[in-house]
Amino acid sequence: MGRKLVTVGVAARRAIKEIFARLDYSRLGPIYCDEGGDEFWAAKRGACQRLGTKVATALRARLKRGGTSLYVGAGVAEIPPLVMETLDLGRSVIPCNLRRQEVQVLNRACGVLPIRFQHQDAGSVKQRVDHLWLVSVLNDPERFPELSVLSYGRANPVTFNAKKFLAEQRTVARLVDRCLGRLTVPGLVTTTVEEAVWVAEWCHRRGIPYKIDPRTFASPTVGDPICVMRIG
Repeated sequence: MGRKLVTVGVAARRAIKEIFARLDYSRLGPIYCDEGGDEFWAAKRGACQRLGTKVATALRARLKRGGTSLYVGAGVAEIPPLVMETLDLGRSVIPCNLRRQEVQVLNRACGVLPIRFQHQDAGSVKQRVDHLWLVSVLNDPERFPELSVLSYGRANPVTFNAKKFLAEQRTVARLVDRCLGRLTVPGLVTTTVEEAVWVAEWCHRRGIPYKIDPRTFASPTVGDPICVMRIG
């Protein structure tokens, strides 16, 4: 007897398509790009929907019904998994984003769906969750420039600022600790291969076992490999 194929449901796929159609890309352009925002979204809009749905399909096979997920730095790329969790699995989602204008655009596009992006630091969330989404946040080149170049192997020993790196390292460590501190064990973390070391280090310090699923998925906006970690 073959395994049943797990996919994103018809209603969820329809909702994802409708949200992407309602997004105000003219307002999103300057949020994501200093210049060339229209060209960026002309190239990335389809990829975000397509690749995001692939990640959503993978998560549908791994997440349980009725749980809660915390999304750190959630934006356009996170729409497909957020919709899938809500409509297919009846889960609660807490998508956090520090960019107020993007939160407004996203919430307007989501319409009546029970998905509300929150303009707040994800580390301040008090609810317990069984899934943490932490994708392309800890190596964000805008917020953590020195940590980012080191993570991607592009650090220049002549210009690398070790003092700024140490400050960024402390900030990221606090964010990881606050967010993972909300995770029930066993739980699931969706992150990138580059950021998985932070989650692994958090587990090592607490003696919590973890396992990284071997399959990876390209992140929709920057192409980082996304992996799923089973904690505990």
